[in-house]
Amino acid sequence: MDQARPEGLYGVPPTDLADRPEGAIQFSPLMPGSQSIEAQETGSLAGMLMLAPPGTMERRYVIAHALRAVAPSGRLTVLAPKDKGGSRLGKELVAFGCEVAETARRHHRICVVTRPDALVGIDAAMTEGSPRLLEDLGLWSQPGIFSWNRVDPGSALLEQYLPAFSGRGADLGCGIGYLSRPILRSADVQHLTLVDIDRRAVEAARRNVQDSRVDIDWSDLRGSAPELASLNFVVMNPPFHDGGAEDRALGASFIRRAAAMLRTGGSCWLVANRHLPYEAELKPLFKRVVVIVETGGYKIFEGRK
Repeated sequence: MDQARPEGLYGVPPTDLADRPEGAIQFSPLMPGSQSIEAQETGSLAGMLMLAPPGTMERRYVIAHALRAVAPSGRLTVLAPKDKGGSRLGKELVAFGCEVAETARRHHRICVVTRPDALVGIDAAMTEGSPRLLEDLGLWSQPGIFSWNRVDPGSALLEQYLPAFSGRGADLGCGIGYLSRPILRSADVQHLTLVDIDRRAVEAARRNVQDSRVDIDWSDLRGSAPELASLNFVVMNPPFHDGGAEDRALGASFIRRAAAMLRTGGSCWLVANRHLPYEAELKPLFKRVVVIVETGGYKIFEGRK
């Protein structure tokens, strides 16, 4: 290893499949406080270990940036489950001009390359995966963000039923700011805090929601979320998948956070897939829970604290 250069780490690769380099710089956009792979200087890393994301454009984008950031002759190790992009890793790395040593373990493909002096096609991959303005929506987004190039049906439904809010509020799991914009149409909204775990979504929201009443926070609501209290309202379309697997505890954690943030009489507006049993989470925390609408596989709740 080049002692003069740090190692990089992207995501949380299984420890039984690859040794994580000690003291490595974390670059995952889903881990608040991590560094930006895009901002890392070319050739400044001795090597990198990456758990590759499943989306093709996102995966090629971050691999291209990793190859750019790793110094020539440095080692890049990339792995992914076979059914989440792993089966394509070898071909993608070869297309970038790399010689690949590939192994398979525990339903993962593990590819190790020595970064060549000359790379092929990384500029095109970085352009393809970069932030872009979605002309049909008039919103900035980026491959890898949840529902990056379309409006999530749950959020679209919730937008139809949102009241005209007043006072101070929060948009939890704000994404690119789709719901924040209609919330802010009410002149009675004094302040709105947008929170999301994805740095890319936060950066897009900063472009999409430019309003002096807004603060935008890159945080994991399961951990060190912003200190918000005595809010008049909270709006959310909480996630219920983590790493591709359904995790109902995610939505439950959002509901608990919302209840803690609200003042007495404050309201929580929540959209969820119909099969998710959020009534059991809402009722102990709110004085009144009403199903506003149930249609198209979704339910909208209002919880009044």
